[in-house]
Amino acid sequence: MAVEGTFRKIKWALLFVTLGIYYFTPFIRWDRGPEAPDQAVLIDLAGRRAYFFFIEIWPQEVYYITGLLILAAMALFLMNAVAGRLWCGYLCPQTVWTDLFLWVERHVEGDRRERIIRDKEPWTANKVARKGVKHFLWLMIAWWTGGAWVLYFADAPTLVVDLATGQAALAAYAWIAILTFTTYTLAGHMREQVCVFMCPWPRIQAALTDDDALNVAYRWDRGEPRGSLKENKKLTLEGLPAGDCIDCYQCLHACPTGVDIRNGLQLDCIQCGLCIDACDTVMTKIGKPTGLIGYDTDDNIKRRAEGLPTSYRIIRPRTIVYAVIILGVAAIMAFALATRDVAGINVLHDRNPIYVELSDGTVRNGYTVRFLNKEPSERDFVLSVDGMPKESRIEVVGVDKTVDGKPVVTVGRDQTREVRVLVFSPEGVTMPKSTPVTFRIFELASGDEATANDFFKAP
Repeated sequence: MAVEGTFRKIKWALLFVTLGIYYFTPFIRWDRGPEAPDQAVLIDLAGRRAYFFFIEIWPQEVYYITGLLILAAMALFLMNAVAGRLWCGYLCPQTVWTDLFLWVERHVEGDRRERIIRDKEPWTANKVARKGVKHFLWLMIAWWTGGAWVLYFADAPTLVVDLATGQAALAAYAWIAILTFTTYTLAGHMREQVCVFMCPWPRIQAALTDDDALNVAYRWDRGEPRGSLKENKKLTLEGLPAGDCIDCYQCLHACPTGVDIRNGLQLDCIQCGLCIDACDTVMTKIGKPTGLIGYDTDDNIKRRAEGLPTSYRIIRPRTIVYAVIILGVAAIMAFALATRDVAGINVLHDRNPIYVELSDGTVRNGYTVRFLNKEPSERDFVLSVDGMPKESRIEVVGVDKTVDGKPVVTVGRDQTREVRVLVFSPEGVTMPKSTPVTFRIFELASGDEATANDFFKAP
């Protein structure tokens, strides 16, 4: 049933904002310099990078994803502690897309009562046309949903042209087909069944909630004893108790999951507030105060029934802990991003042989060294090895450029380069079996440096 009111307007506003972000973000441009991708939000699987405006995430920095997951979990817990299933009722993709599909259905086939009547009628050209248009629009929304998803993994304008001309990769068409099917099925046909039977969050949040969390509640202290409008007016005139609830069932008809909120808080309720709007509309029509159904706690309902003042505890230990964790993790991530290195080095010692003893008595160790350049420009790194005797020698296979006798390795913009490094002990010097060494890279232009620890092995 179509509902109008404060919470319905909030849901419409959030629907437009969230879908707008989802559908149009891939087309936002962000200048990262020459030869760098200019899509603001991009997951570049081929280049093994993730871009989010000015942030660039490398595969080695997957811990940022862990931080985002922690933030998401804590945000869910905080929303649950404040007002129950706010996520489910207003921000969950299943709820958002289902609302959009229902809007299409109402505008094409009419409200619930009209659809029930039409479904009982014989098939006519008008009936076929209406249902055909509805399902076509559903499929177009689902198709664009899948299409928008793949745009996050490639340059959006280019991929749109490739998709339209049949030149895109098969994987792109496959993912669009999969997401079209799932969106059309889940939002168009399964709807509330996903929330009731498939989603695990209701069971989790039921274990996390407490008595101070605000939930959509029927204020039975005001509504009971319920009865029809005429009966309640008659009881009032006779001086007998009569509640404000008139058994109109508008709250039940407005609920997307079919919950009768008057029976108390239930696992199926997604806390969307539509029953509040439906009830407020009825109360206004019959000249009663609104708020018979609203966000409240069971404790406050009992307190009002006993004539005691209500108490709302939004700020309490649970919400403070969640908020502190969110701020703490966000601060750590921000600090890590602000201070992270733009150069790096990884070293892997040869395993077989661990060392080679040469004819002149020197010992050679081999290493695989990977240089990381996270800047959008080519850079030259000077390689040195600390911890070895003064006359030790370093060679980088295939690299002839040196500075003060130290090899210089050139690494392309936003790239890694793997080289083979040979370290020789000085002639006539007996090395211990294991010597801790530090590989150090230094960029002459900026002064950036990075280090990695390993060992030099000898007989």
